[in-house]
Amino acid sequence: MYDLIILGGGPAGTAASVYAARKQLKTAIITYEFGGQSIVSELIYNWIGTPEISGAKLADDLKKHTLYYKGPYLDIIEGEKISSINKNDKIFIIKTESGKEYTTKALLIATGSGRRKLEAINADKFEHKGITYCASCDGPLFQDQDVIVVGGGNAAFETSLQLLAYCKSVTLIHRSTEFRADEITIKKIQENPKFKIITNAEITKVEGEQFVSSLTYKDKLTGIENTIPSTGIFVEIGQTPNTDFVKDLIPLDQIGKIIVDPMTQMTQIEGIWAAGDCTNGKYHQNNIATGDAIKALEDAYIWIHKNK
Repeated sequence: MYDLIILGGGPAGTAASVYAARKQLKTAIITYEFGGQSIVSELIYNWIGTPEISGAKLADDLKKHTLYYKGPYLDIIEGEKISSINKNDKIFIIKTESGKEYTTKALLIATGSGRRKLEAINADKFEHKGITYCASCDGPLFQDQDVIVVGGGNAAFETSLQLLAYCKSVTLIHRSTEFRADEITIKKIQENPKFKIITNAEITKVEGEQFVSSLTYKDKLTGIENTIPSTGIFVEIGQTPNTDFVKDLIPLDQIGKIIVDPMTQMTQIEGIWAAGDCTNGKYHQNNIATGDAIKALEDAYIWIHKNK
């Protein structure tokens, strides 16, 4: 029986584990791997205290910091994915996909989110064969080529700006005429002669042989289909929170994010907190996830001692 179990090995989960161990709570952190989404980033420039760091190095640092506290107050359970969480009276029961079971008085969920996948014919077939979800990782492979960016938010426009530095051309395709990106970012990129925007487009098909060679979209106003030759498709259409395993236990918002009290990070179920990209917090960044997790841990610590 643990005082606290932390789910997730990204910045939020590892920060909480360090604080929990230092407060001498009997804690376990369960994660498939350390690092979170940033593990695929070539360079990160806004991790406070470090001018630049690779995603792989950040993941390694997070793991090392957690391992430093491994001992009587912290168990590290790596390589496990959560299948379900149930509540029995005041005890939470966590089951993993490997069939293992853990019990705890309190729970902190920091399982993050994953990239929303492109839904079109052959999209799954060409993933990592021209379709990519990380411009920082794969962008340089498409130097002097005509590429496509799918999306309409800041991430899509920032990816386009990055690709314009070395690609022959960048075409941004968006499903509507309204963008979620900042006006200043949109204006800056529209001045580039190598950049083009296509709006009201529903992507229907991706084609190629071993690798992507074209993308087909339907104009939502006319119904006409158009095909664009391209060797690279960068998908920036948002995130899917990793919360499916708690959908029957914790109230979620309309897109599956865990609803939390921003003052404490407690969910609507007493004894469960959440932090990071899996929550309905307004902003999602590594530094914010870390702060929210520490806030959650501080509140959980008081709650655990009150309920002993």
